[in-house]
Amino acid sequence: MSQPIARLHSRSPVPEHLRGGILALGNFDGFHRGHQTVVGEAIRMARAEGRPAIVATFDPHPVRYFNPQTEPFRLTTLDQRQELFAAAGADAMLVIQFDADVAGMSAQAWVEDGLHDHLGIAGVVTGEDFTFGKGRGGNPAVLRELGAPLGITASTVGPVHDGDGVVSSSRIREALKAGDPESATRLMTRPFAIRGIVQHGDKVGRTIGFPTANIPLDCCLRPRFGVYAVMGRVIGDDMVLHGAANVGIRPQFDPPKELLEPYFFDFSGDLYGKEIEVAFHHFLRPEAKFATLDDLVAQMHKDCDTARKLLSAHAQ
Repeated sequence: MSQPIARLHSRSPVPEHLRGGILALGNFDGFHRGHQTVVGEAIRMARAEGRPAIVATFDPHPVRYFNPQTEPFRLTTLDQRQELFAAAGADAMLVIQFDADVAGMSAQAWVEDGLHDHLGIAGVVTGEDFTFGKGRGGNPAVLRELGAPLGITASTVGPVHDGDGVVSSSRIREALKAGDPESATRLMTRPFAIRGIVQHGDKVGRTIGFPTANIPLDCCLRPRFGVYAVMGRVIGDDMVLHGAANVGIRPQFDPPKELLEPYFFDFSGDLYGKEIEVAFHHFLRPEAKFATLDDLVAQMHKDCDTARKLLSAHAQ
């Protein structure tokens, strides 16, 4: 794991040693190949100029602010993004608290009050389609125009393409909703992973020989409900666990409840209260309600056998 980096907040002062930095400005949820290119350019510029490299992200996501009832769509938590930015080589993550004040800021206020006065930024790197400010009044051209008199450079990075088009968070979400985690992995350069605190459940899995770790889904995107071959890790521990997981509403049991329930092979430790991350590697089958509990158990044995075989390739 990478060493932790500083987490800055938009409403708090920026430490002096992090002023004068190069800022990668975007949301970067999912931190896919396109995001990595933008952040990589900011880090390259920062290193060339001897400046700190800072990656911005929004919390909550602007979409969630303007439409609170929208279905969960997040691909990464703040903690996950902080680790990903650190691994990329950034020196700090800036969390922009998206609220009424930020939503109402003009593009000029963004640049003059935010980037220049508050953050002391020397340069900004964005994607070509980045917009900011009230009514999306700001774009890269506006950023260059407003930033130049203040000594702020503005650079853009074009989209990254693969054989199917532009790499985007929307494509990743569509792949996951379709039960295609392999495509999401290609676009992100790593598997989609849900992170959360293991909760106590009804412990039915323990009685049928498949003790599971119950993890709430919270605000993360719901992949296609069903059974997956997964890899898990306890945060702060390098040990990798192979397993099979059900994500969904558990149709065999009442009441229905959205959960991620991984069962880790050959593991007997206590995970209650611990934070774990579960990475989705292969979709095995949709959720189903079986005629009897014995039928469910028989299918779970088959699922685990299939998951073991699929995951064994990752250990080669």
